[in-house]
Amino acid sequence: MSSIEISGVFAALLTPRNTDGEIDVPALGNLVHFVTKAGISSFAINGATGEFCLITPAQLRTVLSTVKAAGEGNARVLCGVGAASSNQSIELVRVAESENVDGLLLPMPYFYPYEQEDLDLFCRTIAKSTRLPVLLYNLPQFTSGLDKETVRILITEVPNIVGIKDSSGSLDILRSLTEQGVQASRIVGDDAILARALREGICDGAVSGIAGVLPETILALYERRHQSESNEFNSAERRIQEFIEQTKLFPYPWGLKWIAEARGLLEATISLPTTQYRLEQKQQLVNWFAKWMDETPRAADSAK
Repeated sequence: MSSIEISGVFAALLTPRNTDGEIDVPALGNLVHFVTKAGISSFAINGATGEFCLITPAQLRTVLSTVKAAGEGNARVLCGVGAASSNQSIELVRVAESENVDGLLLPMPYFYPYEQEDLDLFCRTIAKSTRLPVLLYNLPQFTSGLDKETVRILITEVPNIVGIKDSSGSLDILRSLTEQGVQASRIVGDDAILARALREGICDGAVSGIAGVLPETILALYERRHQSESNEFNSAERRIQEFIEQTKLFPYPWGLKWIAEARGLLEATISLPTTQYRLEQKQQLVNWFAKWMDETPRAADSAK
């Protein structure tokens, strides 16, 4: 996959688990079928939405093989290889290579804060270990953030670092790459700013957590990217923001898992014990979602 091909909408998939923490293979297959039927056949695996800090190499192999099988040979797959050390990341790279993924998502090492020079060398080390195309994955909420100059240098100097998935919530890096004419895949990783990026023409696609449970809503926006002043585009943007407003009360995968459960896609399991207050919040979310979905046809009609 060349950089020009890393474009369009990739659904960032949840990683469904059983109560024992192992991968819920049937549920993962259901997610792939559901998203594919809606019109998305590109997937991002083992990112923040997929709780990459919890994965083992064996589990990653299971996830990738399940997605590939459920996609029936038509799925494009970007695989996250985030870890706390270079050796751990390279171990995940080897799994991704063995499962014939189309590209890698490279988050910065998590937990400790690092300087830009540390991140630069880390990225070069991982990229050198593989021939697969690599997207830098800027995730400053959980890892050390990349700055604009580090991103530019890495993309222009390392042949297989072909772009960036920026989940920072800022458009500064994507604007900078565009203004400087850097040839790169500019991928938005934060659904809250996707509409703005499309209006400005500074992105080539999105890796979207919402697309993994509400693919129709993200597609309604993305497919009208060249008509960003239309009622349809504005209506889709509004609904995305409404959804984000409700789910931002939770750790990101929690809310999406509960929505997926409400849509009959999986049985949601959470990686931590949940308090009674959280369970009450969950029920409020599910009740809101049912009403919100009932209003979808009317919202679509009003946008015409």
